[in-house]
Amino acid sequence: MKKNGAKIAIVLLSIIILVAGGILAYKIIEDKEEIGTISNEKEEYNTNNNIVTAKLNEEKIKIFKGEDRPIAIMIDNHSDAWPQAGLQDAYMVYEIIVEGGETRLMALFKGANVEKIGPVRSARHYFIDYAMENDAIYAHFGQSPQAESDIKKYNINNINGIYEDGVTFWRVKDKSSPHNAVTSTTKILESAQSKKYNTKSSKESVLKYTIDEIELEEGEEATKITIPHSNLQTVMYSYNKEKQVYERYARNREQKDWVTHETVTTKNIIITMCDNYTLTDTENKGRQGLKNIGTFDGYYITNGKAIKIKCTKNSRDGKTKYQDLNGNEIDVNDGNTFVNICPKDAKIKIE
Repeated sequence: MKKNGAKIAIVLLSIIILVAGGILAYKIIEDKEEIGTISNEKEEYNTNNNIVTAKLNEEKIKIFKGEDRPIAIMIDNHSDAWPQAGLQDAYMVYEIIVEGGETRLMALFKGANVEKIGPVRSARHYFIDYAMENDAIYAHFGQSPQAESDIKKYNINNINGIYEDGVTFWRVKDKSSPHNAVTSTTKILESAQSKKYNTKSSKESVLKYTIDEIELEEGEEATKITIPHSNLQTVMYSYNKEKQVYERYARNREQKDWVTHETVTTKNIIITMCDNYTLTDTENKGRQGLKNIGTFDGYYITNGKAIKIKCTKNSRDGKTKYQDLNGNEIDVNDGNTFVNICPKDAKIKIE
């Protein structure tokens, strides 16, 4: 009997030990799983939080947001065309030399409702390069032979005022032809939709905008910038420290908005130095070409400071890369930008 009792006691003790061990093992596994779950939740939270933060940052960048496709419109820059309308509402404005030492402007709009833009003038083929890199619908009033050829060659979504005068474009009475054709973003979009052009775009901006205010601490002072595009056209920007923008002048005249009569200003200035040349064509009008494929010297200017940069464009439809001298893509302040493309030997003054 005593032996049987001892055996029973040993068996019971073994069972108790096994059960306790099982409970302990289960607890350890459960704790590990819980730790793993917490870790996964943290990773998921961090990932989601980063996505939310990125989306919030995108919403905070006001100058380039939403899925509206950019609209690029050729703007007359002859002195008889001044003042112009719509430049202040554009997120980017390109200025490039054309025949006779004049320059022409191409203003880009995105998600903006602008009721009067112009005077609108004809296309030049090298402006198409910058319309393509911005994935923009290209609006103009007429074109050079080279532009007409390239619009067909590259299948550019374009709207030509020659064929839509009085519909998408209209003429005003306070200026004389050819400096009196104007349009609006609404009219351009209506025309684009009728032509079955895509009016939405997911393409990222050419410029790398940031919500954090950029101060070019190591840059040189830049409160007055003079850019001679030619003997005829010299642009000057004067820094308004209180408003932190540059006021624009051309040929010693302050440039005003046609509608508001206020001074045209810009937050950012980019200068690219690449040469133009005279084309030989049957019309012999001195039209220009632009040597803009390659890497060129330039400047980025904002908030009263300027730094030297490199501007690289590898193909006509490829995005221009704007990099500092260390090869880093430059951060650009949220705000409008004037891109002045001038000859390599232009005597630029930064004071």
